[in-house]
Amino acid sequence: MIRSKALVGAGAVLWVATSPGESGYERYPYLLQALSDLGFPPGFRNSRLWAFFDYSYRTRADPDYLAARWRTAGIAALHVASWHFYDTAADRDDYLAKLIAACHRHGVLVYAWVELPHVSEKFWADHPEWREKTALLQDAQLDWRKLMNLQNPECTAAIRTGLKAMMTRFDWDGINLAELYFESLEGAGNPARFTPMNDDARKAFRAEAGWDPLEIWSGNRPDAPSLRHFLDFRANLARKMQEDWLAAAENIRLAKPGLDIVLTHVDDRFDTGMKDSIGADAGRVLPLLDKHSFSFLIEDPATVWNLGPQRYPEIARRYHPLTTHQERLAIDINIVDRYQDVYPTKQQTGAELFQLVHLASTAFARVALYFENSILRPDLLLLAASSAVVTSYTKDRRRVTIDTPSGVEILWSAEGAGVDGKPWPMLGSGMLRLPPGSHSVEPAAKREGIAIKDLNATLKTAVAEGRKVTFTYQSESRALVSFDRHPATLEIDGAPGSTTCLEGSNCTILLPSGEHRVAVQ
Repeated sequence: MIRSKALVGAGAVLWVATSPGESGYERYPYLLQALSDLGFPPGFRNSRLWAFFDYSYRTRADPDYLAARWRTAGIAALHVASWHFYDTAADRDDYLAKLIAACHRHGVLVYAWVELPHVSEKFWADHPEWREKTALLQDAQLDWRKLMNLQNPECTAAIRTGLKAMMTRFDWDGINLAELYFESLEGAGNPARFTPMNDDARKAFRAEAGWDPLEIWSGNRPDAPSLRHFLDFRANLARKMQEDWLAAAENIRLAKPGLDIVLTHVDDRFDTGMKDSIGADAGRVLPLLDKHSFSFLIEDPATVWNLGPQRYPEIARRYHPLTTHQERLAIDINIVDRYQDVYPTKQQTGAELFQLVHLASTAFARVALYFENSILRPDLLLLAASSAVVTSYTKDRRRVTIDTPSGVEILWSAEGAGVDGKPWPMLGSGMLRLPPGSHSVEPAAKREGIAIKDLNATLKTAVAEGRKVTFTYQSESRALVSFDRHPATLEIDGAPGSTTCLEGSNCTILLPSGEHRVAVQ
């Protein structure tokens, strides 16, 4: 999965008697898996993917087994459905604590995936007075989400208290505020699903417009200008909700330094109908990046799931003019059964999935997958390879020259390595880790000093001097580093740091968020 300017050296050619298909995957979706099984594994990988996780699908699975498999598949962070844990329950709390600990041991970060206006089943049952209403004035229980009235001050105060308690109860690395807008995908054409029609939202609109938005459906104001007025009000309301809850997340971060913040927002630039359907308007939200620190995760809408991988560079192109913070833009790929007529598989798998992940990785700083349980077993081992971006690669005898814009891991069988003419410490489990940029790599004698097997952060530099290793990294959340042995000393920016390994790990250590220089021996 590379875009190569030059390929030099001995190799092999695979010849097929028929075309693989117009898009390259229709006829032989599992061709890459077959090649890997025949002894031709991919030479590159990048372990930077995010994945969503729903506890209800994994209640009987062993957390250690899952965490090890996720990291092998290139998953850097797991976004856990937190509404299952909003209310305390001994069995669920114990499961989540064990899951987070297992993920950390294996180098995987864990984020709380929050789905406001849905809070929890118990919150919905306990507070019927705070339930959101549809345009038919029915309680807004839509699909699996049971929506609460986020325009009500008492309701939002109670949610903030509960959310802060949940974030404090567990060792989270981040929080993802997902799909924080309104219903429905059918827009005003389906009043049974259209929100917000709670008393507070209607009162605010009456104060602005002088009439009740329910009149759009009662027959008093069925005209297009009236609907346009309310839809614009609704989009502004969604933007205010997003800013309010970003501020709430930042308040939680004061008590949990290093907590990363993500805002998941459905795409409304490629599918422009989303703004009026659900109130999502990226043009109103992205300016918030100028004063709030968060990642903007663009959700691939269901309406375009049948389209090919080339849509991701196009989506990126449409978002770039909206913000100068390109590094904070990310994309979410939904790996689920598609309702459209698609060929050859109902769900994205094999070469189609790998093309989706690869082209998304070339266009965005981060790629997320919904969800980990929907990824088919044959696809797991090639996911990390599909997310690797290499712009040039040459091999001259035993020397490799490579250029990568986002960093990469390369398959490496020698016991030691030299990178750019110097001993290299980022080597373990048959892979060699490189930072972004152009590098030359060649075999070298095995080092006797400590080695870094894995780093869940952006590697900036690394230097090995005798038994000492110095490296710099950058991370929006806390970082996780795994060594091949217990370090004797560790310094962070010149100050002594903890050498305590996470319980149950060979030696994995949590590091602070931000950009730091670490010296270890």
